[in-house]
Amino acid sequence: MADFTIPTLQVDPSTLPALLLTSDPNSFARNTLRVRIPAILRETIALNDFVPGIRDALEDFQVELTDGQVRALQEEAPDAGFWQAVSAPYIGHSWLDVPWYWAEAFFYRRLLEATRYFQPGTWAGFDPFAAKKRTEWAPEAAPAAAETLLSGLPSDPAGRFQRLLHACLWGNRTDLSYAVAAHLGGTAAPYQERSNLLVDDTGAIWERLRSRPGGRIAIINDNAGTELAMDLALAEHLLASGLATRVDLHLKPQPYFVSDAMKEDVMAGLAALPAGGAAAGQLAHRLEEHLAAGRLRLTAHWAYASSLFFFQLPEELRADLAGMDLVLVKGDANYRRLVGDCHWPPTTSFAYATRYFPAPLAALRTFKAELVVGLGPGEAERLAAEDPSWLVNGRRGVIQANLAAGKARSFR
Repeated sequence: MADFTIPTLQVDPSTLPALLLTSDPNSFARNTLRVRIPAILRETIALNDFVPGIRDALEDFQVELTDGQVRALQEEAPDAGFWQAVSAPYIGHSWLDVPWYWAEAFFYRRLLEATRYFQPGTWAGFDPFAAKKRTEWAPEAAPAAAETLLSGLPSDPAGRFQRLLHACLWGNRTDLSYAVAAHLGGTAAPYQERSNLLVDDTGAIWERLRSRPGGRIAIINDNAGTELAMDLALAEHLLASGLATRVDLHLKPQPYFVSDAMKEDVMAGLAALPAGGAAAGQLAHRLEEHLAAGRLRLTAHWAYASSLFFFQLPEELRADLAGMDLVLVKGDANYRRLVGDCHWPPTTSFAYATRYFPAPLAALRTFKAELVVGLGPGEAERLAAEDPSWLVNGRRGVIQANLAAGKARSFR
């Protein structure tokens, strides 16, 4: 049974800037809770044939979000004590006056309470976002994107790795909780996106893998659908090329942030990929072989669907990641958790913000939140003058590495 305890911090809180809050005036955080989250709730009601009791609970939740105060989790569930502890400072507040990441995490947990996800009966384990996710597994969506990617890969090893890694980055635009970013597309060739890639540590990552092949690599996944298909293509390449002997996909244990990937979404993807074409079908077949042989592993820890930052990871999860030779952290929400969802100066080094991490890592993220680290002097100001919404519209991205994180050791 999972141990839902609040872990020890791996950083001194006094070294962190102020948290992003939903009360920050004119912020994307405030817009998320005032506009985007209520819209997600309305859409979830519309896309599912819920029984009256569930529909009533969701409609009551809608009123609370817009006009009421945050109430505590009320159901009996294994994680109830955890949520009572971490939410105590915010119960009774407006949803527009709390830390942003906590608010989003708690919203999705409360939505599962309303839909009876953890309760025995007909609705136990029901994914309220499944109907939306299925649109991404249609033949013309993620399977077609995988076919296009795999059919156009360069023959040289470095170019092949770069194309796959960049596809994983831009696939992060396909976020079903944020349609604006998804409309930009997710699989453009790297040269077409050069000006949008603000930091690119691909070369350093490649050299690390090339010079010390055969290690264990973890991918902390983000979205199902197109992004997950790109992640799977990269994972298979790492194994087939010998750059890794094992790849672990770290997935969500329950529905979260609309399209975040669970184990069930990986299996749905493997079933859907052959509809994209011969190359996508072969990818699915090879991945199934890797799964059967234990070279590809699927894992889901409760902390990934919580309000914890990555410097608060439970000891067993931290120890698991510490055993990895490289960890790829995918997506915007995971980036926020990596650096603490704080008002960092944009020139703060990525290595400093992630100094606590237990293993070498790289973050692949398209921008959907008003925070970033690792930029050069004056770069944020220049981008803001060119495009006032550059931090949240999903157009820009980064591939940032801290290969010195964790214990100094070579790949096995």
